[in-house]
Amino acid sequence: MTQKPDRDIEKDYPLPDFIEKLRRLADALEQGKRFEIQIAGERISVPVRAICNIEHEREGEEEEIEFQIKWSAR
Repeated sequence: MTQKPDRDIEKDYPLPDFIEKLRRLADALEQGKRFEIQIAGERISVPVRAICNIEHEREGEEEEIEFQIKWSAR
């Protein structure tokens, strides 16, 4: 298997698109299925074994919540 190049992208979506992606993710998680999504032109396939977590950050007046999905290519 060839190694993919490193990537760090943050992409904004209109609210209806974001909601649709979250619904598809929730459906895949509930059904125990692989989740597929395209982000900035690259198709990503998230395996069922991925680990989900929620991160909260605060710095000064700004706050951020990240819904994270992590997995290893192995």
